[in-house]
Amino acid sequence: MQKFVSADALRERFSQAMSAMYQQEVPQYGTLLTLVAEVNQQVLAQDSALVERLTAADELSRLSVERHGAIRVGSAQELNTLRQLFAIMGMYPVGYYDLAPAGVPVHSTAFRPVAADALRRNPFRLFTSLLRLELIEDAALRQKAQSILAAREIFTPRCLALIELHQQQGGFDEQTAAEFVREALETFRWHRQTTVDRATYYALHQQHRLIADVVCFPGCHINHLTPRTLDIDRAQALMPERGIVPKAIIEGPPRRQVPILLRQTSFKALEEPVTFCDGGEGSHTARFGEIEQRGVALTPAGRQRYDSLLTQAGSGSDNQQHQQHLADIFQDFPDNERLLRQQQLAWFEYRLTEKGRQQGFPPDADKEALIDQGLLVADPQIYEDFLPVSAAGIFQSNLGEQAQESFSAAASRASFEEALGGAVIDEMTLYEARQTASLQRCGLS
Repeated sequence: MQKFVSADALRERFSQAMSAMYQQEVPQYGTLLTLVAEVNQQVLAQDSALVERLTAADELSRLSVERHGAIRVGSAQELNTLRQLFAIMGMYPVGYYDLAPAGVPVHSTAFRPVAADALRRNPFRLFTSLLRLELIEDAALRQKAQSILAAREIFTPRCLALIELHQQQGGFDEQTAAEFVREALETFRWHRQTTVDRATYYALHQQHRLIADVVCFPGCHINHLTPRTLDIDRAQALMPERGIVPKAIIEGPPRRQVPILLRQTSFKALEEPVTFCDGGEGSHTARFGEIEQRGVALTPAGRQRYDSLLTQAGSGSDNQQHQQHLADIFQDFPDNERLLRQQQLAWFEYRLTEKGRQQGFPPDADKEALIDQGLLVADPQIYEDFLPVSAAGIFQSNLGEQAQESFSAAASRASFEEALGGAVIDEMTLYEARQTASLQRCGLS
């Protein structure tokens, strides 16, 4: 029987190849990776309890893996093919995000692993946005953008053939797996040469910088990659010392004893030279490096409280003042794990201690009492998804858009799924299933 390379191994190889490519294309990203690694080493050296906990939860080994990247496509066909390509690497569409209310003309999903074992092996994900062409106000320009997108092919012929081969035989051997990674990577490579003339580029650019970024190039170039840090505030403060200009504020919740959801920052997008297809020279700004700090995933009740507090807090231009204001507002959100569990605001994964495995207890035993007795451990489930307000804030900051007005046209999950060619998975069902399964393994109801 032919031995196939696993989807997890393919995803790991692909993410490593993409990281190497992006460091070559954007050298400042390599500097960012070094900075984040140093910050993480400092945090771990100062907190042995954190090291012990990350090791026990199998989180330490995957800390240095880039956690996500982001791409943008322009057509249903491109999105549909990406779904098939990512499925080969065990990455599936999770979550639906409408960024139009925040002034970004896209709706999105995240292709990522969904099983706990796959996430532990390699949690790499790609936040993938589909351009909403209907938001281009000028009808003639909208039709021109559609024609440009219809004429391009962002996948190599061999990549498309390999996708079909995988669907036929159910896997790749070592040689074909290596070829697949090489061919798939070409879709996400940066191209200095545009597919449009100068006039078309600037007409689309005037509508929205992101529209020009999606429509005017031959591929869906990776526009950022993101390592995970254990202290985003320290990383943000150190970025200028390495010649990196950070965005003004850290997006997401404030610093807490128990981190929740996702905090993000980035360095400013680079202004890169481009050559238009009519021979003119110009520049384009879209690609940057991002840092994230992830905390516990929140339940629907937790997300509702988080969203309400975030709306109440608003935004700001000075990071120190903004973070203090956020901290004041979020005093109403419990900041210890016991309260988060008791109020059912966050998702956890339970496991028995050695003592717990040796000592029996009834299925309806009180979980908190078992934890107090040293029989049970509750590990916070790391949030594996995204926050639309934070994503929009990162995009706007790096597209140079200040106070961009929201688009009034409502997005449609149904239309996105039609373009995708399948359903988007609800992330809450994944966290709930993981918590439920962990309790069952512990013999608890």
